Amino acid sequence: MVDYMDFFNCYVMGIVQMLTGFYYFTRFLQKRVKFYIWLLFLISGIVVISFIPGGSILEFLVYFLLLVVSGVFIYHADWKAVLLYAALTVEIMQFSFGIVNSLSSILYPHVFAVHPIVVSFIFMIFGNVALLLAVFCYGMVCRYFLCQENLNKQYVLLILIPILMIFFMGEYISSIIYGSCVTDSGGMAVYTNHYQMLMIQILGMASLFCMMFAYKKLLENVRLNTELSLLEQEEHLLDRYVEEVKVRYDKTKSFRHDIRNHMTVIKELLQIGKSEKALDYMKDMGDMAEELSFPCSTNNPVADILIGNKLGLAESMGINVSCSLFLPHPCPVRDIDFGIILSNALDNAIQACKNLEDGTEKYIFVTGRVQGDLIFLEIENSYRGNGKFRRGTGLSNIRAVTEKYHGALSTKIQGTSFVISVLLIIPQHSENI
Repeated sequence: MVDYMDFFNCYVMGIVQMLTGFYYFTRFLQKRVKFYIWLLFLISGIVVISFIPGGSILEFLVYFLLLVVSGVFIYHADWKAVLLYAALTVEIMQFSFGIVNSLSSILYPHVFAVHPIVVSFIFMIFGNVALLLAVFCYGMVCRYFLCQENLNKQYVLLILIPILMIFFMGEYISSIIYGSCVTDSGGMAVYTNHYQMLMIQILGMASLFCMMFAYKKLLENVRLNTELSLLEQEEHLLDRYVEEVKVRYDKTKSFRHDIRNHMTVIKELLQIGKSEKALDYMKDMGDMAEELSFPCSTNNPVADILIGNKLGLAESMGINVSCSLFLPHPCPVRDIDFGIILSNALDNAIQACKNLEDGTEKYIFVTGRVQGDLIFLEIENSYRGNGKFRRGTGLSNIRAVTEKYHGALSTKIQGTSFVISVLLIIPQHSENI
């Protein structure tokens, strides 16, 4: 009977524990597990249980490595996220069994005398309750602390290092306390402060959740700061747009006020036979009217003003510019969002052209089209940078807007050109949003 229970606890429950941890590990990574992967992990688990002592730190390390290898090489997830969630998976399982084992060690001496055989059997079964505790903790992480969508890889190490430290410190304390203790005839440790170990295990589990909570709050603050940066840029763009509209309105009002006088002058010049003078005068009027028009007509007044100002500035710097862009009107994409994309992309393009040496060809090309529910924008500029460029706040703001419309942003270097491409999704019907 004892042999069957040992086999059940060692192999059956050991495999169940490893597969349960692997299942939640894939949920943390938001991946689906195929049948052949389950089978492969099952075989690996049997090998680990057969050749490595159960409950040892080596077993946890090998299990951790199995999770890391599957996450990186099978699911091709980011290695930092894989390390974080693999460590979290192993530690939750470790602390769950540590808590239950400490409780068993506290309760066992008080009830052992009642019926030693039955009590020993019950406590052997009770040890597997730790799996339910681990499942509960995994579920809490998935429900309240999982933030894969906003996972900012540069902050992962802030939580990964403390989690790994807790893991190794927990194992070290366990080896110090239980590694040199004396056991009784029932295999239970004596002369050991199990209450102290229970508190260490509980505090270790609580520390994991506290760090996950702090990490989630950190990512929320990063997101809020990004949104605040976008709002500040929106306000700046709106102010510039209002000022530009006021200037053009004043020019248009002045031109309309003087149009009758201009027509009278032309009429008088024609009546006295000075047609050449009349043509020159009309040419001057045409130049004045041209100043009131937009150099790029995109069917969107905000985009017309912004692109006109930016490309006008680029032309004054000797940069060759062209614009072939048409935007739908009306459009679900807010004018401010178009402004963020175009202003940041064109500012980067102008700065890149300014950094080029004199005599180098300088150009900025703006293109775009609408196809179905998609808007595609592309800004290309001359570039020299040995295949490398610095990703700054401008690109981060553009990426935030594209994610807002469930689109995509890509940047690439083609020879001596730098190309930024933006794809936005604009559902034609409200039920599709």
